Amino acid sequence: MSNSATVKTVTVEQIGSPIRRPDVQEKTLIGLGLNKRHRRSTLEDTPAVRGMIAKVAHLVRVIDEN
Repeated sequence: MSNSATVKTVTVEQIGSPIRRPDVQEKTLIGLGLNKRHRRSTLEDTPAVRGMIAKVAHLVRVIDEN
């Protein structure tokens, strides 16, 4: 990958609370850089990040995909 290549990103916002959810889901939110409702995090768009988003899809929403 060259320096001039643009890195694809995805911005997610937490819309649900991890209260009364399995501990794994709370840890996944923390791994995404989220820990409170309405917080946003911009991450590199990789298969690992997409998998994490899929695991907590009911707690987050995808805002922007670049």
